Amino acid sequence: MASPSAAAAPPPPPGAPPPPAPSGPASDVHPVPRRATAPPAALDLLAKARTGLVEAAALDRPHERYATAHLAALRAAAAVLAARARPETAPRHRQRIRSAWELLPQLAPELTEWSALFASGAQRRARAEAGITSAASRREADDLLRDAALFLRLVERLLALQPVLPRQPGAGPADG
Repeated sequence: MASPSAAAAPPPPPGAPPPPAPSGPASDVHPVPRRATAPPAALDLLAKARTGLVEAAALDRPHERYATAHLAALRAAAAVLAARARPETAPRHRQRIRSAWELLPQLAPELTEWSALFASGAQRRARAEAGITSAASRREADDLLRDAALFLRLVERLLALQPVLPRQPGAGPADG
């Protein structure tokens, strides 16, 4: 004799999602990232970069906006380093300290031009952080803010933070 739980459930109405499977994972329901997400340190840096961009956009003084936007871009670059860098295993002589902008092209060659752009603004950022009001004009600050926002979006894509929904069986061609 069949138990009540084994009785067939009525079919779902047309257009409704299918009921969950009685056992096993519901892999067709949840977003599935294509690869592992970034490590927690990288995610934290990306969150701080996003916050920094919001803060920079609200600042009225161009030198402060420039410095804050540049720092947000630096945090995004550090997120890539946190996600991709591996400690060196071979013993080496003590090397000079290198900036994130120097290391980034080695770990993410696709970001080489961005690295050069932000490296060229590092001294300007230092002057702006020192309170030198002539360090950045309004236009320079606005341009850097836009560049930093675009750079952050590229880094987020690079680190595969956007989950990819699985295609439904019988679905038409992907939008493109």
